[in-house]
Amino acid sequence: MSSVTDRLIQGSLWISLSRAIVNGLSTLSTFILAWYLGPSDFGLVAIATTVLVILSSVTELSLTQALIRHEAPSEVHFSAVWTLSTIRGAILGLLLAAIAYPMADIYQEPRLVGVMMALSLSLLMSGLANPRRVMLQRDLIFWQDFVLNVSQKLVGFLVTVIIAVMYRSYWALVLGTLAYQLTNIVVSYTVLPFKPRITLKHVRELFSFSLWLTAGQIVNTLNWRFEYLLIGKLLGAAPLGHYTVGNTLSTMPTREATAPLTQTIYPGFASVRNDTVRLTAAYQRAQALLAALALPAGIGVAVVADPLIRLALGEKWVPVIVIVQSLASVFALQTLGSLVQPLGMAKGQTRLLFIRDTQMLVVRMPIIVMGLLLWGLPGVIYARILTGLFSTAVNMLLVKRLIGLPVWTQLSANLRALFSVALMAAGVSGASLLIGAAGDKPTLAIHLVVLVLIGAAIYVGSSIIMWIAMKKPLGPETEVQRVVGKLLSKAKRISVPKSA
Repeated sequence: MSSVTDRLIQGSLWISLSRAIVNGLSTLSTFILAWYLGPSDFGLVAIATTVLVILSSVTELSLTQALIRHEAPSEVHFSAVWTLSTIRGAILGLLLAAIAYPMADIYQEPRLVGVMMALSLSLLMSGLANPRRVMLQRDLIFWQDFVLNVSQKLVGFLVTVIIAVMYRSYWALVLGTLAYQLTNIVVSYTVLPFKPRITLKHVRELFSFSLWLTAGQIVNTLNWRFEYLLIGKLLGAAPLGHYTVGNTLSTMPTREATAPLTQTIYPGFASVRNDTVRLTAAYQRAQALLAALALPAGIGVAVVADPLIRLALGEKWVPVIVIVQSLASVFALQTLGSLVQPLGMAKGQTRLLFIRDTQMLVVRMPIIVMGLLLWGLPGVIYARILTGLFSTAVNMLLVKRLIGLPVWTQLSANLRALFSVALMAAGVSGASLLIGAAGDKPTLAIHLVVLVLIGAAIYVGSSIIMWIAMKKPLGPETEVQRVVGKLLSKAKRISVPKSA
């Protein structure tokens, strides 16, 4: 490939099929579970998984990221990572099981004991995972990553859905997680043969890079997870269930629309980290393409959230609508500075990222606590909007510090996408008012399809018109044009046989 960005785009296309399947299964799983389980079921499991995630992040070693940045990791490096991960997984599994009874007493929820005992096995299995898997990301190899991602998601999906349909029990969420982890272990060692041995050699070398990433991960997880425990304690399992499902659906469109690109960005940036000009160019092009995908996905879901939730989840999930309308938009806007994380890692500025995460925790935590205490769940949503926009501004300032790219230059690369998505939101909102409310499922489905088509036409049409009016400057449209041209060229070569 002629540039790192070309490699990123090629990798993004290769794993798009994987993400499409995983995204489809995730969305379908959420909808099916919402029909067969209640908000309190989601809230119960959310409490246990939040404790699990916090324990994991507090002890997260970030050693796989060190392997990506290492010039030539050896088998000893992989064995050292496996040894530490296994020890950590075993200790955390025992710890989660040990605090199951105290947590059940705190939340006055006896079912937490069984859930946390079962999820302790998940921690153990996560430590046994194959560390060589990270090399697929480092070397931009995608077919094996496709097999791993799809297989573990498919198995987890089948186990979760079957148990939910047969028993209508929160155990569907727990056992689906365990099945997901077990599949990861089995398939990863099958696709990437590796015989680990117990060793602590090179540990100090690996820690030298991962120390600040580990600290940042601790702060970041506390930052994004502490409100789950507060909501569960102060408001109860049902509101926590609404918040959990709403937050999941809010992040899904932005995450899945951009995942094919974001999976390749860190190794791509790392490969040109010593060339400031190429790194800056790669960042600008990748970030503009990321926003062009994320903005219509996230804000598009926000403006059709009402018919979408009523159709897909049912009336018992109506409180989720306002959560999705608010948070999906914020998540989409946060992509304007979200690539600062792989950029900082590529440049080895992990301490700076940790400082950023700590500052956000100090700002975000009191605002969310105040919102929760004063206005309940709506207060948490208002706080999330405020702190999300603040986080975007901080990230863009940090990008300026890392590569000298002014904030206005960062914004100017996304002006067409921002303007087009604003037109899309206004158009879909207006059309929704004209169409009016629907009382039955078929009419809801028709309304949803019509609104999605209107939104897509407005966004794509306005983007193309502005791009042409501005004399086709470099940007996301150029990247799409190049990719489509290459695909058509390859298809033409395949369809036309070579002459004898």
